[in-house]
Amino acid sequence: MNSIIITGGAGFIGSHLIHRMVKKYPDTKIINLDALTYAGNLENLKDIENESNYSFVKVDICDFDAVMAAFRKYKPDGIIHLAAESHVDRSITNPMAFVNTNVIGTVNLLNAARELWKDNMEGKKFHHVSTDEVFGSLGDTGFFKESTAYDPRSPYSASKASSDHFVSAYHHTYKIPVVMTNCSNNYGPYQFPEKLIPLMINNILLKKELPIYGKGLNIRDWLYVEDHAAAIDLVFHKGELGESYNIGGKNEWKNIDLVHLLCRQMDEKLGREKGESESLITYVKDRAGHDMRYAIDSQKIEKELGWFPSLNFEEGLSKTIDWYLNNKDWLKRVTSGEYAKYYQDMYKNREV
Repeated sequence: MNSIIITGGAGFIGSHLIHRMVKKYPDTKIINLDALTYAGNLENLKDIENESNYSFVKVDICDFDAVMAAFRKYKPDGIIHLAAESHVDRSITNPMAFVNTNVIGTVNLLNAARELWKDNMEGKKFHHVSTDEVFGSLGDTGFFKESTAYDPRSPYSASKASSDHFVSAYHHTYKIPVVMTNCSNNYGPYQFPEKLIPLMINNILLKKELPIYGKGLNIRDWLYVEDHAAAIDLVFHKGELGESYNIGGKNEWKNIDLVHLLCRQMDEKLGREKGESESLITYVKDRAGHDMRYAIDSQKIEKELGWFPSLNFEEGLSKTIDWYLNNKDWLKRVTSGEYAKYYQDMYKNREV
């Protein structure tokens, strides 16, 4: 492909994907479209910002005219769509922001692609990156498959489910060449510290309380972000049009067990007394509609495309902690100002 637009490229997953694509495909122009909201940070891309095959354009995908202008300028052969509001707690507080970005924004991108590619869709591809949360909640057994019925339980997952349906509908109605991926929880460097792992790392560093929803028994499947970027790259280039692929880490952990492991690794790396960080654990009122368990069956992408996760969780968590410990200034910058106010609003009066 001559050029690929990646939306949300200044965010957590997007910045890892852009690093990979810029370095791996030097003859392909990689264009980063990002609105630079609270979780978008161009500092994440400092080391490649001057590469000849990379460009950044500040665009809000909710603004169709701005999206269309970027599409006409760069004439992308491919689109990898990651831009999204993604934090469940924020979706409970402000669901309309999720409707606007995740639903309207996705449809704007589909319409722009349809307009740009209307005369020739040969060799084009629209890759929509989604989440396992659209499938709802699992019991003690079973896994999400590509054929699992959608059953979203939060405004966030409902907005992503809606965007998934629009992508599929545009494929069937307008023949837009699409692929879709649904992934489990990601972790790794550059993740904004509202999500569980970087939140806990930052609080341990500051010796602040570690807020755990309910009894901490909710189970998530964790995937190292660079493994996710590799899977996106593979599906984008090799995935069959009209198909969806589930991407999982085969790393199921109860939240409380994960936090205990994180505390032990942090104490060891920081030279603190054993159990010092675990004493900071505080149980808070559970999140409304909190799904109990997510787990992904990724046999399809493994068998058809040969992708497998490269790291076990303990190894990936250790690498992640090391990155945050080596980038404390980054943490301080992203946790100042608006984030500090959000954190206070989210967790005040939540103790039980």
